[in-house]
Amino acid sequence: MKTIEINGNPISFGDVGKGPAVLLLAGWNEDHRMFKHIVPALARRYRVLTLDWRGHGEDRRHNGDFTIDDMAGDIVSFLDAIDVEKAFTVSCSHGGWANIEASQSLGISRVPRIVLISWRLIDPGKALLDWCKQWQQPASWQAAREAFFKYAVGDSDNADIINHVQNEMKTFGAEYWTRTGREIAGSYRRWPTVMARLEALDAPRPIAHIFTLPHDRDYVKANQDFASSHPWFSPYRLPGETHFPILESPAAVSRIIHEFLSGIDLS
Repeated sequence: MKTIEINGNPISFGDVGKGPAVLLLAGWNEDHRMFKHIVPALARRYRVLTLDWRGHGEDRRHNGDFTIDDMAGDIVSFLDAIDVEKAFTVSCSHGGWANIEASQSLGISRVPRIVLISWRLIDPGKALLDWCKQWQQPASWQAAREAFFKYAVGDSDNADIINHVQNEMKTFGAEYWTRTGREIAGSYRRWPTVMARLEALDAPRPIAHIFTLPHDRDYVKANQDFASSHPWFSPYRLPGETHFPILESPAAVSRIIHEFLSGIDLS
């Protein structure tokens, strides 16, 4: 990983491979380590950039509180700073909010395709909104974090996923989870669903959604129905038991990303 100063913060990033640029963005309270299996696969065909959010990298110093808009601004400033004119963006979970805002700012000419992974695209649901409230309270944030982890991991014994939760995500403390709850809840107050946010993009562009959870048929059908009425949207449901298909099924995720992106010429 390298370090660059962006908007007054040390930002960790990786840069490997050659070809069209693909920018990988983690979810909240995650970092570049979650991409360890897909980076080598993608780097055979692409220039793969992994960008850690401010305060989330190898150097976690940051200049105070920040918002999704600040994170989106960091994406734009980062691509400008390293002279990347065009990039595909790939984001995990609610890291998608910053991805979409940055893509809106950059425009379709600079971000011609977007991949979203494991993001709840319909209404947030009671459980998520409750967690968002509880993450913001000193007395309840840890219990709510554990409840989220229980949902996200399920009964999986996948060593990479257990390590990701226990030794990576758990290193982000109360400050980070408070911000997570505030920003995710605020996004859903502004946009009742992620689908509504995608519809509001000034210039719709091809967008893929790769997911495993939730398993209920209504959620799968909601993705399929949205695709039927929005030809630029492509859902990919993978078999699996966790919120982390990027670690649970890295070969399948890498294949889908390549197949989805390969129709665009960034030369």
